[in-house]
Amino acid sequence: MVTTGKKNRIIFIDLMRAFAVIQMVQGHTVDVLLAPALRTDENLAYSLWLFMRGMTAPIFMFTAGTTFTYLFRLAREPFEKNPRVLKGFKRVLLLIFIGYLLRYPTATLIDFSSVSEAQWRIFFAVDVLHLIGFGILFVLILAYLSEKTKFGDYVVFITAALIFFLPADAFQKISWTNYFPHPVASYFYSGTGSQFPLFPWAGYVVLGGGLGSYLAKNPMVFKSPKFSFTLSIIGFILLFISYIGGDLAVFFGYSLDRSSTSLLTISFRLGFVLLLNALISFISISVETIPRIIILVGRNTLLIYVVHLMILYGSAWNKGLNHFWGKSMYAPETISIALAMIVTMTTMVWVINKLRIRNKELVT
Repeated sequence: MVTTGKKNRIIFIDLMRAFAVIQMVQGHTVDVLLAPALRTDENLAYSLWLFMRGMTAPIFMFTAGTTFTYLFRLAREPFEKNPRVLKGFKRVLLLIFIGYLLRYPTATLIDFSSVSEAQWRIFFAVDVLHLIGFGILFVLILAYLSEKTKFGDYVVFITAALIFFLPADAFQKISWTNYFPHPVASYFYSGTGSQFPLFPWAGYVVLGGGLGSYLAKNPMVFKSPKFSFTLSIIGFILLFISYIGGDLAVFFGYSLDRSSTSLLTISFRLGFVLLLNALISFISISVETIPRIIILVGRNTLLIYVVHLMILYGSAWNKGLNHFWGKSMYAPETISIALAMIVTMTTMVWVINKLRIRNKELVT
């Protein structure tokens, strides 16, 4: 552990953040470029990649909730005096704003006369940034309720996560556009084109917040193998529930549902995320420092997310690689470009950090 003032840097969180963003970059790159002929179940490499791609979003969201809540509770101030409250609300607005900006339907900013209905659907669809923005908002609200009700973070956060998880499958079957305007309905289900509606995805952020609160209240717990062991046990239990639940469903004649809203899938993904946290935390026990570039990559996830999406998918103001070479490349080219994208994003944050240091040195 490296201590700076009152803040304890938890190395395994830095590693998780960096791992999540690198997974996201390579996942998007491969998905944009890889030819359909290689996307088969017989292709073992593709099957492994597809599995990890399915885990990337839960890892990313869980880690975002863990990091924010850890820093929030580390301040050890009442909600009204906690400096992280204002920062949190600003972050919420920024994430939601950028989320919509990335999907902006026209390059003219104010002229919407040529925008089609399909473009409006894309604009109002809920993506990762919207979801994490609202996830942080829920964490702030839950932290406030926890303090006022005296129930404690663990009870409040786990209960809230279950509220997002349990009805997710039922919510997916409701036509929410019959009850709410399209932009609002997009937050409840994927029927409007949303990739990450609040149910169940906000539950991963909130549950990550529970771990973040635990780490802040037990500053040295992550240095003990017992912490990693406990995480792994909970992870294995969730995996077991997922598998035994699937077997029971088949035994009683029900169709096996492995969609993202299924409780079996949610349980499996949470189990995998906790096992990954357990593994990385165990590896980190004897590690006192890590290369600064890993910390920088984890700190600049928003910047990396925005830039790599604009390069790959484009925006209202530029055409991305998808426009020119979408789903047209074989494995060697795809892997090479994915590695180049990771190197480019890493170099970008390193250069920006260097420029900031230089600027500070010149000023002082």
